[in-house]
Amino acid sequence: MRFSRSRRAFLRAGVAGGAFLSLPASIYRTALGADVPPSEKVRLGFIGLGGQGTGNMNAFLKHSHATVAAVCDVDSSHLAKAAGVVEKATKKAPQAEKDFRKLLDTKDVDAVVVSTPDHWHALTTVAACAAGKDVYCEKPLTLVIGEGQAMVAAARKHGRIVQTGSQQRSDARFRQACELARNGALGKVHTVKVGLPGPNFKAPGVPDSTPPAELDYEFWLGPAPARPYNEKRVHYLFRFFWDYSGGQQTNFGAHHLDIAQWGLGMDESGPVSIEATAQFNKEKWFETPEVAKITYTYANGVKILCSLGKGGYPGGTTFEGDKGSIFVDRSKITATPPEILKSTGGDVKLYVSNNHHGNWLDCIKTRKLPICDVAIGHRSATVCHLGNIAVRTGRKIAWDPAKEQIVGDAEAAKMTTKEYRAPWKLA
Repeated sequence: MRFSRSRRAFLRAGVAGGAFLSLPASIYRTALGADVPPSEKVRLGFIGLGGQGTGNMNAFLKHSHATVAAVCDVDSSHLAKAAGVVEKATKKAPQAEKDFRKLLDTKDVDAVVVSTPDHWHALTTVAACAAGKDVYCEKPLTLVIGEGQAMVAAARKHGRIVQTGSQQRSDARFRQACELARNGALGKVHTVKVGLPGPNFKAPGVPDSTPPAELDYEFWLGPAPARPYNEKRVHYLFRFFWDYSGGQQTNFGAHHLDIAQWGLGMDESGPVSIEATAQFNKEKWFETPEVAKITYTYANGVKILCSLGKGGYPGGTTFEGDKGSIFVDRSKITATPPEILKSTGGDVKLYVSNNHHGNWLDCIKTRKLPICDVAIGHRSATVCHLGNIAVRTGRKIAWDPAKEQIVGDAEAAKMTTKEYRAPWKLA
């Protein structure tokens, strides 16, 4: 899907100053306050309750502005454990479903948190938007680029607030680094270095086997190709197989490349060329790279140099300019020379959020676009996916960020979309 100029203007206003979507007054009658009566709390449903899904649920249980109304997972052990946590915390059993469509049908849920494997993100988010639910969708937002275009379209069509779970946007260190880079504290930024970890796959591989009784494996696969069950292709380890994810390039890249995009002011754009080299597991225990080096070039000449695995750049994001550099990760921000961090002023004032979950809840009430709106998450995921396409094809990829199309390579262009296994369709 191509963004029109009017849509771009709408997104720009939303990120910088607060575009607002229509407010369903029957559900959200007041702005967030110190004391929130039960009738004013956002009633949440959780789809996917593995490690990250449970972490999200526990975080929202601590928010006085939200209540957990429903939980959903295709693994009955995950579902039962989550339901027990909610009941213990709230003294009330939540609605529990295996099928996310039943959760979306309930009028007792205002918004959903999607923490499924990546190959389910688009289907559940688009369906939730159509059902009138706001969405918090984990990163990486998508499995392929075309899904992100559909998700943005669904959010806008149905007037939904969709937050991407790239929570580094709500960390003051990352905001400071990006503001300094965009306000000229480094001089002219010419290079951004992004370091991603290698795969933390639990070796060795194992033979295929019968799915455990607690897992509805057919439903877990959903739109992905039919394959025999293997315990090292599901749950956390799904991320190292192309059918379901994009390895650490989309896992950590959705964090650190997202910050690179933010600091370069490229939330509505992206690179124009991508080239890469990679090394893969010799035993073929998993499919995504063990080591990779990717070069992204933008139309203004700026390059992002992204490394994955051993021998790469420090984990995090480094902005380099002709007057100095800034490195930022989740524990620190440093600069060379150090006085760069004391710089103040500048015309660019970035969106301020100090709590990623809380920002989404605030925006559900106000209808202001969240700090990592679906369109931003889509653009950042696109950068990740383009790197993987260059890795998998072994060719230099030309990308038109305005049309959101790969240029001059029909085979590579096919990798921007994904054929779903019947009966699943992305409406």
